[in-house]
Amino acid sequence: MSETAKTPADFWFDPLCPWAWLTSRWMLEVEKVRPVEVRWHVMSLAVLNEDKLDELPEEYRENMRPGGKAWGPVRVVIAAQQLHGDEAVGRLYTALGTRFHNEGLGVNPESIAAALEDAGLPADLIEYADKDTYDAQLRASHKEGIDLVGQEVGTPVIAVPGHDGERIAFFGPVVTPAPKGEEAAKLWDGTLMVASIPGFYEIKRTRTQGPIFE
Repeated sequence: MSETAKTPADFWFDPLCPWAWLTSRWMLEVEKVRPVEVRWHVMSLAVLNEDKLDELPEEYRENMRPGGKAWGPVRVVIAAQQLHGDEAVGRLYTALGTRFHNEGLGVNPESIAAALEDAGLPADLIEYADKDTYDAQLRASHKEGIDLVGQEVGTPVIAVPGHDGERIAFFGPVVTPAPKGEEAAKLWDGTLMVASIPGFYEIKRTRTQGPIFE
């Protein structure tokens, strides 16, 4: 890789997940302090959980069912990607996540419509929230990330170059609040470091703090 080349970081997200949101804000900070290019991809918690709905808590289960809250945002994002290109994905994610998480406005048609306006995208994209037009593309994007990382995870999934240049994917990192500046850089450097070790799989501890949005 040349000195001017940027390290690619593939990032799979579902707009509903507050932890994925925090990790995504960290990645935007990393782009400021390291030569990194984030490539945004959508994944779906509804797709991830569709074969195990009976195992989920009731409220969570209702969101994941066909027609539940989990379907609309990812369908709108994948429609934006299909109709307006990859560049629209990160822009719309930022607009959705800001309203869902930072502003706490909830996952609803009003928030999605406002996010489309914030992202400079056509208002009629919201019509895809209730359509399966691009579900095949949504599932393919989801599958790409899950095939890299494995089935026992959720969102976010991040894939970075490993020791031989092949993409190595992890769930996470899960962190709150999103690190900034040198702290963001250190966490990124550590992510690349563990990805460079063949056979490395997991570091984990119990979360004792909820997501902090700043």
